[in-house]
Amino acid sequence: MKAILMTAPGGVNVLQTSEIPKPALNHPNSVLVKIHAAGVNPIDTKVRASNMYYPDKLPSILGCDAAGVVESVGASVSRFKPGDEVYYFNNGLGYEPGNYAEYAVVRDDYLALKPKNISMLEAAALPLALITAWEALIDRGDLKEGHTVLIHAGAGGVGHIAVQLAEYFDAFVATTVSSPEKAAYVKSLGAELAINYTEEDFVAQAMEWTDGMGVKLVFDTVGGETFCKSFAATRVYGRVVTLLSTACEVRSINIARLRNLSIGYVQMTAPLYLDLHPARLAQTRILERGAKLVEEGRLKVRISMALPLEEAAQAHRLIEAGHTTGKIVLRVV
Repeated sequence: MKAILMTAPGGVNVLQTSEIPKPALNHPNSVLVKIHAAGVNPIDTKVRASNMYYPDKLPSILGCDAAGVVESVGASVSRFKPGDEVYYFNNGLGYEPGNYAEYAVVRDDYLALKPKNISMLEAAALPLALITAWEALIDRGDLKEGHTVLIHAGAGGVGHIAVQLAEYFDAFVATTVSSPEKAAYVKSLGAELAINYTEEDFVAQAMEWTDGMGVKLVFDTVGGETFCKSFAATRVYGRVVTLLSTACEVRSINIARLRNLSIGYVQMTAPLYLDLHPARLAQTRILERGAKLVEEGRLKVRISMALPLEEAAQAHRLIEAGHTTGKIVLRVV
């Protein structure tokens, strides 16, 4: 089968199109999926650059997200049958093969039926972003009806999903963007306030929006100074949830302490890396619930670009350049 192999840690040139053997079912609970599309995420570029999870395991196949068709199933599989359309988050950290390939073997517990009303490309773009946004807003952020939430980079891959989830749970949503076009886009998704951070101070705007109280929850997908400044935009006993680790100056930390803020971290790949089966089952439940929201028209995924599998290196260049609206996917079939 055709696959993109990462031959060493480094730049995009380490991604090589190769022919390797088609995988076989290796467990009674395993499923062979013919991949139609693979999602590309920032974690893919980070693993490619440093190979931090499994430094001695090369070559490897990257790609955590995919959508495809079940080709065959193990003897103990009852949830799926050949011909079922599925989507999933699985592997891609550099140990077990990921999804920049024509086929993958996936444990049946980690598959969900693809939403019926979207394409394979759209389905492949959804898993990591959906799980990340859900864990950040619902699991760590304890988002409830009527809460005010500030989502950074609301037009991005995770951000545009988070805006829609927050709106679905009847929260009031503000988000940061970098252009008038992105402002219009996030408002079409349900955001009440779009803050152009290139022209406006998001702390001042958030405080004005909440009548000086600050937001109940901040979801930070940016890190760095944005994370540290977010404490000042958060109300007393509020929460700040981030995807990145950032060291803040003492002044920012003191603001967080004075306001009794809860700081949460989301690393949705941890259950995969640490082999936490119950946590991975919980992520599958998120995919199943997300599929229902998609089918109900409550959740949409935006694809900024779909490239052939052979152009995985270009996809990584685009991700690393930043400022993408929505997701980038690889077309396998």
